[in-house]
Amino acid sequence: MSTPEPANSPAGPPAEEPRNRLLMAGLRLFAQQGYSKTSTRELAEAAHVNVAAISYYFGDKAGLYRAVFLEPMGGSPEADLARYSSPQLSLTEALAGFYAGFLEPLKQGDMVRLCMKLHFREMLEPTGLWPYDAAHGIKPLHDGLVQVLCRHLGLPPDPAGCAADADLQRLAIGLAGLGVHLHVGYDMSEALAPGLMNGAEQIERWSERLVMYGLAMVRAEAARRGISIKEGTNT
Repeated sequence: MSTPEPANSPAGPPAEEPRNRLLMAGLRLFAQQGYSKTSTRELAEAAHVNVAAISYYFGDKAGLYRAVFLEPMGGSPEADLARYSSPQLSLTEALAGFYAGFLEPLKQGDMVRLCMKLHFREMLEPTGLWPYDAAHGIKPLHDGLVQVLCRHLGLPPDPAGCAADADLQRLAIGLAGLGVHLHVGYDMSEALAPGLMNGAEQIERWSERLVMYGLAMVRAEAARRGISIKEGTNT
């Protein structure tokens, strides 16, 4: 079977691999419009390929969506987990690593933000890939954060015990929410306070503040429990 010829014009885009162009076009259109409102014709036109190229590389529109959704375009869950899960890290260092997983993509431009937007859209308009993403992408990161909190709050290190602690789960979800909102509410943040998300310097300032806010949340939970933050946390 021969590869479908891309429908490029002489003044068209650079001759990148058609499959990669389809992935990039799919990311943008699926993130902006959703799966159901994006047609194969739109995808092909945006990628400057023939419609047959979608079938050749991905089988159908669903196959293209799955590839766009699952193929990493930014960091991987394993890399993000490694940023904050080491027992050698202080609480401050662990939170800095945790929030780096949210903030680094904001420095990398529109494509990575679209990737995040696509994942959030899948939560609201599920196609069936959300359970996979939750189980293999999000849950390991959440469980890792729960273990970090368990360790620094001086709680028994039994993973099952930590997982059953409802308030520890609430704290982990609250901490993650600070980072998630910077992506979900990116456009709103720009409308409310223009410039706070622009450039690496502003993102670094967010990193410092999220760590500060996160430490305050952990301290509040420790105080509620009547315990002290474990020594050696650089707090």
